[in-house]
Amino acid sequence: VERGRSVLGPDDVLPGVADVVTEVHVEAVFDDGSRLAVVSDPIGGGLGERAPGALLPGPPHTEPEPVVRLTVTNTATVPVSVTSHFHFFEANPRLDFRRADAYGMRLAVPAGSSVRFGPGGTREVGLVPMGGARVAVGFAGLVDGPLDAPGAREEALRRAAACGYLGAAPDGPEGGGR
Repeated sequence: VERGRSVLGPDDVLPGVADVVTEVHVEAVFDDGSRLAVVSDPIGGGLGERAPGALLPGPPHTEPEPVVRLTVTNTATVPVSVTSHFHFFEANPRLDFRRADAYGMRLAVPAGSSVRFGPGGTREVGLVPMGGARVAVGFAGLVDGPLDAPGAREEALRRAAACGYLGAAPDGPEGGGR
């Protein structure tokens, strides 16, 4: 393995190759059979952060503080997970919460993560407004368009109630059950 590290040096390869090729696997054949030899750092002398195309960490990203906090109960007999950028209003119909308060919102969790609601469990979640162009398409089909279009919220609440979503039935001027 040590001999394998001496075959090539940084001057034998293009700049940045030593940073990309961090291991070489060699199936060596001997009289008594073959063995896999793994040569780590086979070239040595990498450029590190100065290598072409190196990815440098940026400043830490923190999620915004929730603007809405909701108590959510999973009435289903199976766990339900909701991912970070899902339009929370359109989450599983067996999740019981004030859907009117969740309209146009997503979970206040890091991108790519999710929140799991166990069967019969209740927990509080924080929500933040969906960003960008604020268009919801392809979630549960309750909105399918601009979130802030005139009448979109009211129509989405009507559809949710008609489809049996818990927490969507109007109980006052704002609607939203619970």
